[in-house]
Amino acid sequence: MLSFKIQGGNRLRGEIIPQGAKNEALQILCAVLLTAEPVIIHNVPDIRDVNKLIELLASMGVKVEKLKESSYRFEASNIDMQYLESPAYKEKAAALRGSIMVLGPLLARFGKSKIPKPGGDKIGRRRLDTHFLGFEKLGAKFVYDSQDSFYHIDASNLKGTYMLLDEASVTGTANVIMAAVLAKGTTTIYNAACEPYIQQLCKMINRMGGKISGIGSNLLTIEGVEALKGTEHTMLPDMIEIGSFIGLAAMTQSEITIKNARIDQLGMIPEVFRKLGIALEYRGDDIYIPAQEHYEIETFIDGSILTVADAPWPGFTPDLISIILVTATQAKGSVLIHQKMFESRLFFVDKLIDMGAQIILCDPHRANVIGLNRAVPLRGIQMTSPDIRAGVSLLIAALSAKGTSIIDNAEQIDRGYQHIDTRLQKLGASIERLQ
Repeated sequence: MLSFKIQGGNRLRGEIIPQGAKNEALQILCAVLLTAEPVIIHNVPDIRDVNKLIELLASMGVKVEKLKESSYRFEASNIDMQYLESPAYKEKAAALRGSIMVLGPLLARFGKSKIPKPGGDKIGRRRLDTHFLGFEKLGAKFVYDSQDSFYHIDASNLKGTYMLLDEASVTGTANVIMAAVLAKGTTTIYNAACEPYIQQLCKMINRMGGKISGIGSNLLTIEGVEALKGTEHTMLPDMIEIGSFIGLAAMTQSEITIKNARIDQLGMIPEVFRKLGIALEYRGDDIYIPAQEHYEIETFIDGSILTVADAPWPGFTPDLISIILVTATQAKGSVLIHQKMFESRLFFVDKLIDMGAQIILCDPHRANVIGLNRAVPLRGIQMTSPDIRAGVSLLIAALSAKGTSIIDNAEQIDRGYQHIDTRLQKLGASIERLQ
């Protein structure tokens, strides 16, 4: 088991470059299966989940060549569909939630696929209905075998159609897009997710010869094509990591500059942190966060307590709810955190309470945070990371706390944050990696 040992209380200073976007990578990497021609991808994050997906693609027969740091060349000209029948495939795919994204391109190109029930964060129910209902609308037939926990899908005759997604699922939308791009006829997807990651996928597919219109909206039109060609693609910086660094700077009273942040793609993320009283300054495409002794949470216009809730894009991303919550613990004022999507994502607050935070967990979806205004510093404790986002939230709390903290199960943090210990060490953080 991997653990982080953190000596809190150090003020950080310097510049940091965000990694490539994890949530984009899981879609873009699977999209290489749509063509037999080479695809070159830049700004690939060196994190556990992405590396496991690259290993899975290689095991399926994709030729993988690392060109330089964070740049890869993929060629899916000789896919071994028999590999899907092997115990090794079941083991690798079941261990990675992102493996669900191979379904769309495999169904589009080969007309069939199978996938074990994927793993991932334990943050509540994460149903796959949107993926399969979308495939069914296109004409696929699937069955779930409870004996071997496999989904078997026959998509030998995919045809374009109109569909209204039951939820604006990012991965569900991406999977249906990839399945529809080679289907016969025109597919219209309403209530589609429109996150920047979906926009990136659509733009990449169009460069490959696809015909997708409505990019950036929740109404996508996909005209099926016979085949796709190779392309070159650069991934966005990770907006979740950018938000994490903003919260880190505020909690540790640090002066940090986040370089090359693609501010135009961050939506309302900076504004929500501003509502917590955090000062941000745009310097070109960089975000400068000055050292702040105190920051005060805004109220609504009528004076009522601020509520921060997650919502589909362009609403506030659920992956930053944990960061907002921990950042509010040292602010002045109160805020109600409403995590609508996952009913288990707020359960990590018991660790923050043990550290001295004033938090009332109202129910599985809501927590009331009463800011301490730094009157009482958090204290270091030993704790366990339950998932990626909670893990980095606990890391931020530990870096701001008085004393030493141990975070066990730190592999969870490595799943989503690239070399986080060494990168923060360069800013002055005291983090030691313990095996």
